[in-house]
Amino acid sequence: MLRAGFGLWTVAVMLWAGMAAAQQQSWVQVEAQPTLAEAEVRASAYASAFPDVEGYELGSRWYGIALGPYTPEQAAQRLADLRRENLIPRDSYVTDGTNFRARFWPVGAQPAAPLAPLATPLAPDAPVEVTPLAPEATVEVAPEPMPEVIAEPAEETPAEARRSEAELTRPEREDLQRALQWEGFYTAGIDGAFGPGTRTSMAAWQSAMGAEPTGILTSRQRATLFANWQADIAEYGFETVSETESGIEITLPLGLVQFDHYEPPFVHFAPKAEGGLKVILISQPGDKAALYGLYDILQSLTLIPTDGERSRGERSFEINGSSATRQSYAFAETRAGLVKGYILVWSPDQVDQAGRVLGMMQSSFRAVGNRALDPGMVPMSDATRRGLLAGLELRRPILSRSGFYVDPTGRVLTAAAAVAQCGRITLDGVTEATVSFTDAATGLALLTPKTPLAPPAFAGFQTQTDRIGSEVAVAGYSYEDALPAPVITFGLLEDVQGLNGEQGVKRLGITTLPGDVGGPVLDGTGAVLGMLLPRATDPARVLPEGVEFAASGAVLRQMLDGQGIATTESKANGAMAPEDLTRKATGMTVLVSCWE
Repeated sequence: MLRAGFGLWTVAVMLWAGMAAAQQQSWVQVEAQPTLAEAEVRASAYASAFPDVEGYELGSRWYGIALGPYTPEQAAQRLADLRRENLIPRDSYVTDGTNFRARFWPVGAQPAAPLAPLATPLAPDAPVEVTPLAPEATVEVAPEPMPEVIAEPAEETPAEARRSEAELTRPEREDLQRALQWEGFYTAGIDGAFGPGTRTSMAAWQSAMGAEPTGILTSRQRATLFANWQADIAEYGFETVSETESGIEITLPLGLVQFDHYEPPFVHFAPKAEGGLKVILISQPGDKAALYGLYDILQSLTLIPTDGERSRGERSFEINGSSATRQSYAFAETRAGLVKGYILVWSPDQVDQAGRVLGMMQSSFRAVGNRALDPGMVPMSDATRRGLLAGLELRRPILSRSGFYVDPTGRVLTAAAAVAQCGRITLDGVTEATVSFTDAATGLALLTPKTPLAPPAFAGFQTQTDRIGSEVAVAGYSYEDALPAPVITFGLLEDVQGLNGEQGVKRLGITTLPGDVGGPVLDGTGAVLGMLLPRATDPARVLPEGVEFAASGAVLRQMLDGQGIATTESKANGAMAPEDLTRKATGMTVLVSCWE
């Protein structure tokens, strides 16, 4: 009687403990694979790094790989820690195991059940003395009452879930919407009202978790949703930053970035891990003109890719940059004589992470007070301060050469070598252009601006007979994009053919630089008599300095006529004053830049 009673009591206690523990179990699900073979390979890989890997068939007939079991609090912390250290996929999440079916990993093992630690550990070698009963003694023992067995409650029905949901406070309901929003299922406003939009997002979340999409979360599902949300928040380390120097308040992921330095008008927050997100705050005095200047300057920086949508209004702008290796978002606005904003930069594989960070930044950003960064707070050279680049790398073209306008709509003639294999072409660093014609035989190329231009001057071609030995001038960007205006270089017209009698070219006695290539060659009257060509690249025959060649005006006009462009003849007769010649030459000359 004694032995039977004790055995039943022991079984009951063990069952009660197991059920109670099961109610608290959670796992960190790291992967799911479509076949058992693939799942076993991945589980084996995880098991080499973690001691608590388990694998279960899922309700969706996929095979899930998880770490655990833990308490819900432990699971949330474990998820945050492992994601912060990049040891598990970023889409890993906490689950209560309701969709776990047959266990496949570890192979042949029984499911583990976490045990509560003993309050007082047993001494390892404590002797136990047993006094045997006399054989004739009869002991009457009353059976001990069996403890009540607490079985694990079944998942709530929709009606039960709705009743438990009704007990939520308004802040708890708002937090549930925020958690759904964070997971990407809810896009409406946070109001704590569970209308059709919230119900639809709940159902979508349930489907994603492999549960029945009732649109009403059970208590257990709410706990799982909150645990995942809180794990993410802990990983990102969101905090409200009150940046007093710049006069900006904003929520930033201080688990991912950290303050680095000031370089007015920017506050730099560098990534904590190599290749991570970068945040830059913008703060400077200024009005609409300063805002528009900043808009142009930011787009010349390497951290803002050239592709992507742009918009600029009267008081603010947005820039979305996108390339194969980098993405960025920039926003700035002007109020009360101050320009404030921010920039977020990330790589394409961080798009989900960046989307969450950007959402927090957009909803929390605000200018505070009447303070902006003082350009004198850190020492900077004039070159650094000029253009407000503040240490950011300026996007530079592959090369820049010269060209000149040939008609009132802004079409440009330049050297074919200047625009060969360019991903993008700009005129004067601003206006994008396309190659509408190129000819390798003559070395000429015709560019058409994507938006029509009104150039200050365009070419008038020479009609008078060439005079060998007369003075000529070449207008070009000798130093490429280092100077804001072309340079005028003077020389002599030495012949109207090549060294071997080639026609269509003119030989000049002049010293030029590579940036001058494609620039117009003018006579003393301001008429265009040719276009400067690149130097020959024959290693067996190197010409001395001061010998250059230009495509003749006749060849230029023939090419333009063939493209349906009416050319203009110069009407000037006498020599122009040097300042007038310079004004005309610089008015028609344009910087042609070739970009990747």
